[in-house]
Amino acid sequence: MKRVVVGLSGGVDSSVTAHLLKEQGFEVIGLFMKNWHDDSVTISNECPWLEDSNDAMIVAEKLGIPFQVVDLSEQYKERIVDYMFAEYEKGRTPNPDVLCNREIKFDVFMDIALKLGADYVATGHYCRKAEEIINGKPVYKLLAGKDTNKDQSYFLCQLSQEQLAKALFPIGELTKPEVREIAKEADLITAEKKDSQGLCFIGKVRLPEFLQQKLQPKEGNIVVIPTDNNQYTKQEPAFSSKEEELQYLATKFSYSEEDGKNVGKHQGAHYFTKGQRKGLNVGGTKEALYVIETDVNTNTIYTGEGKNHPGLYRNVLFVSNEEIHWIREDLTLNTGKTMQVEARIRYRQPLEKATLYRVESGLYVAFENKQSAIQEGQFVAWYSKEELLGSGVIS
Repeated sequence: MKRVVVGLSGGVDSSVTAHLLKEQGFEVIGLFMKNWHDDSVTISNECPWLEDSNDAMIVAEKLGIPFQVVDLSEQYKERIVDYMFAEYEKGRTPNPDVLCNREIKFDVFMDIALKLGADYVATGHYCRKAEEIINGKPVYKLLAGKDTNKDQSYFLCQLSQEQLAKALFPIGELTKPEVREIAKEADLITAEKKDSQGLCFIGKVRLPEFLQQKLQPKEGNIVVIPTDNNQYTKQEPAFSSKEEELQYLATKFSYSEEDGKNVGKHQGAHYFTKGQRKGLNVGGTKEALYVIETDVNTNTIYTGEGKNHPGLYRNVLFVSNEEIHWIREDLTLNTGKTMQVEARIRYRQPLEKATLYRVESGLYVAFENKQSAIQEGQFVAWYSKEELLGSGVIS
């Protein structure tokens, strides 16, 4: 009998995951990961992890499976929280959920599971896994979940072949309503429970307050850049090579305070991210202001009026060599080669047609349509049909 360790989070998805595996005849063990100690920055008064671990325990009892809480808060702090602070300080916007999967669920947690004699680790992600023998050895594929509204493959875009080999995603074939229905039929107390929002496993966190613990507030200017800034209208130069053109198109706009009008103050450029609308608190403009660039060196936030402001849009982004990750290692692009893909730069975004160009220094992703708020530090993931092939950190 194969043994599976399920990451029980106290939510409906992981509850149904454990239930389905048990029905499929696996020996199931439930583990709850405790990743957070500091309740001073969580928004709600009730302590979310306590409530969640309690729900997870009740589900485990109902299913008749062993259950324990593992405390990973130290590793989580080192690998996720400290990394987040460092990225924000550089003016980049990290994606803690992608990292949490790579570093915690499918690394630290997987190690614990394997020490418990597990053959697999299962999570309640809406994605699927497939396997194909290529050149005589098994190659694992990460596929989008059947429920297109809930597809979570993006969050797993940094997994490796070794991690995928040991992973199971039992609810990937189901839609969210079907999962809730199964939970109801199995009489699991999480059946009606609302989906958790916020940082992976921390519960609801107010990001500015969370960041303020490490990054001191400092006042700076909010500057509005007009839509006719000459950077948006200037003629493209003639390029001697495709790479030169891609490099030009991937270069972000740069501004100085003289380029626009000073309209207000903020408490720290590192609290803001490109494309953000909330928290600027500047009135008197025709359309809402969006952050189009932040400069942590001068502590300035550059904004534009309306979500169609040209400062928000670019076609091309770059991923440096050390940040390129192929789930399908067998498809790795060599220098000088290109690949037609579909790609996304954030979780809920519909896939967009793009071309990958591999150059000496890294990889360009050129989208057919301009993309809004391409943000350094976030992940771009590329797909072929419903298979996620690889990803990288936008530089």
